Amino acid sequence: MSADAVSPGRLVVVSGPSGSGKTSICKALVEDPRVLFSVSATTRGKRAGEVDGRDYWFLSESEFEERVSAGEFLEHARYNGNRYGTLEKPVRDTIASGRIVILEIEVQGTRLLRDNGVEALYVFIMPPSLEELERRLRGRQTEDEDTIEGRLEIARCEMDMSHLYDHVVINKDLESTIEAVRRLVGFEG
Repeated sequence: MSADAVSPGRLVVVSGPSGSGKTSICKALVEDPRVLFSVSATTRGKRAGEVDGRDYWFLSESEFEERVSAGEFLEHARYNGNRYGTLEKPVRDTIASGRIVILEIEVQGTRLLRDNGVEALYVFIMPPSLEELERRLRGRQTEDEDTIEGRLEIARCEMDMSHLYDHVVINKDLESTIEAVRRLVGFEG
């Protein structure tokens, strides 16, 4: 299938535990001009180097709640003490323009999308093992011990929910995994 044969205007949902490589995979996918990464809103603080509007829309708890009450989110969930969500209008507008939207969300958000009948290609990025996942999280050197332990506990639960997805891709090697996901989306390797 040629890259031009990719069906236009659709949603691709990518999830996986923190440290699974999902963000790196999504960044590789959006190098294609037909693909746009959906910027999520969050109540968590900015990490070093993150930019508001590029990496996330950073909102206060009250701003987030106002938008939830106004029905502005396609999905939203609480993860590790913070709130995350996808603003509906930018996603729908991008799909209507014929582009592919990559939505990187938590498993809770996927469950909500599935429950609401949202059509998408759902892809779960699985680490090769919990030990490897822990190594990756510690290698970031961006979080304290309690946060890492919390992320590992959440990862166990997320991995148990991988059945919600159309495809589960094990990320042993980032470049090979990127190519596998590109093929699932419909791009040639």
